[in-house]
Amino acid sequence: MSRILIIEDEKNLARFVELELKHEGYDTQVELNGRTGLQAALDENFDVILLDLMLPELNGMEVARRLREKKNTPIIMMTARDSVIDRVSGFDHGADDYIVKPFAIEELLARIRALLRRIQIENDQQKNNKKSVTFKDLTIEKESRIVRRGDEVINLTKREYELLLTLMENVDVVLARDVLLTKVWGYDSEVETNVVDVYIRYLRNKIDRPGENSYIQTVRGTGYVMRS
Repeated sequence: MSRILIIEDEKNLARFVELELKHEGYDTQVELNGRTGLQAALDENFDVILLDLMLPELNGMEVARRLREKKNTPIIMMTARDSVIDRVSGFDHGADDYIVKPFAIEELLARIRALLRRIQIENDQQKNNKKSVTFKDLTIEKESRIVRRGDEVINLTKREYELLLTLMENVDVVLARDVLLTKVWGYDSEVETNVVDVYIRYLRNKIDRPGENSYIQTVRGTGYVMRS
């Protein structure tokens, strides 16, 4: 579930946007001034920030500028000011997109989806460009498809390898069984989700060491995670 921070001092608008986003399945948080909004953005991890330009205590441009010094959280600026100079200034201060008030909620939702898609593509490309993935003393060399724990080479089947790679590329992210099924076995697979449990057991038998906690943790009722 994507987390979205709304920094907007118009309470009615903030509430309306919050309700619409929750209806679409997003996790939201609202801050009504620039100073608390910036603090929330710095203290917590959000997938997108909706940032009003005209805010009390700290304006949107300053919030974006200070945030960009520390983090790269995507920002969509929401403002009634739609001159070319305002737009350029917004982008120069760190905005990723810009929507002019009053706006149709459908347009805002579409812009959020497009931004999240772009981020996902960029993240996937970064993962694919990495030649190796590590988790504690476990290493995957992607080009040769060699898996090691310490100095020991671990022989995995194709599915075991892809399952382990998916988990290691998403450390601290709980991956549901159906998500793992799609990523490893494909969208058109008719395999039951309990097959994931079977392959997790195979993996644990190969990568874990007796008397030590498993690297792959079970999240009851959901799926699996490798926690750093």
